[in-house]
Amino acid sequence: MTDRLSHTYAAALQHDLASVSDDATLVGVVRRPPGWFRGVVDENLPSLGPPDALLDEFDREAEAFELDGLCEEGAHNAAWDAVDFEARYRAHLAESPAAREALADLVARLEDGESVTLVCFENTAKKRCHRTILVDVAESRL
Repeated sequence: MTDRLSHTYAAALQHDLASVSDDATLVGVVRRPPGWFRGVVDENLPSLGPPDALLDEFDREAEAFELDGLCEEGAHNAAWDAVDFEARYRAHLAESPAAREALADLVARLEDGESVTLVCFENTAKKRCHRTILVDVAESRL
């Protein structure tokens, strides 16, 4: 069943770099999507994006690491560790009623046979991303 769940990033879709099944529903998992993002995905589930407070803290840390001389990817990954992103995002998925409901709906869709590709912005070859955690959590419930 987990072969029906994949993930990619928006730029890969925009530039035909992603290998996505033709029948997959492109589901954004972005808390604060820019307007253009709606043209890339079939739908967006903001409750499965990281919570605002975590995003804000993460952005501040990443900016500080860049000011200290780290490249964008290095600053991103250092900020991830500095704010304990993974643990806090997992806690969000477990504790937020909206996230729990959206995750249960996503799992039900997969169990019903739908193919889903989760989409946000990070190229996971270079940067850590909440999508990988979300895939892990969803797969553990299948």
